[in-house]
Amino acid sequence: MNFFKIKTSWSNAEFSIIKLCMASAYILIGSYFHDFFKDYYTPLLIVFGVTVIWFVYLWLTKMKKDKQE
Repeated sequence: MNFFKIKTSWSNAEFSIIKLCMASAYILIGSYFHDFFKDYYTPLLIVFGVTVIWFVYLWLTKMKKDKQE
């Protein structure tokens, strides 16, 4: 079964639906476990910051690579 080897292409509109779905799930989980997560705001913000910078770097690199081809 090669399910994980299948490659697909998503448009920005289709990808935004996935991001909206994940964001709403994160908000629901965060609001339900608010007391649990309040002690971890600083580490969560650090992880968020690092991953945002990493994602933007990868995105810009991919855009530059696609533009050259």
